[in-house]
Amino acid sequence: MIILTFILTFFFMEFVAWFTHKYIMHGFLWKLHEDHHNKEHSHSIFENNDSFFLIFATPAIITILLGSIYGMPILLAIGFGITAYGLCYFLVHDVFIHNRLKWLNGINNFYFRGIRRAHKIHHKKIYKEDGECFGMLLVPFKYLKAELKKDK
Repeated sequence: MIILTFILTFFFMEFVAWFTHKYIMHGFLWKLHEDHHNKEHSHSIFENNDSFFLIFATPAIITILLGSIYGMPILLAIGFGITAYGLCYFLVHDVFIHNRLKWLNGINNFYFRGIRRAHKIHHKKIYKEDGECFGMLLVPFKYLKAELKKDK
């Protein structure tokens, strides 16, 4: 049950990320996310958008702490599921797509190229309106299909 909770939480976080990105980051918290879409922002190490790390980490920290304090493995599984998704999000979004750290430059399979293509489509819009491709790990099939054709 604990492993299943971890896995379900991890996959549920893709929906949470999509919903948050579409309705919160491109909604009332656009001011925090805007610099991520603006190619003219300063070239400092951090963006205002990076503050979302703290927002997303908070429920993970709380559930891990409560699970530890009260001996509730389900809460630990939820907290670690959120944390695992956050790590994947960081590796895919910040390292692989935006190349903020030069760790994953050699990845070149259709799935990761599809993720990168969908994210580029998302970034074509520099304003909060009319965006698309708000998810991270689940990519619209048309982008995967286009990248699969390149492999043939």
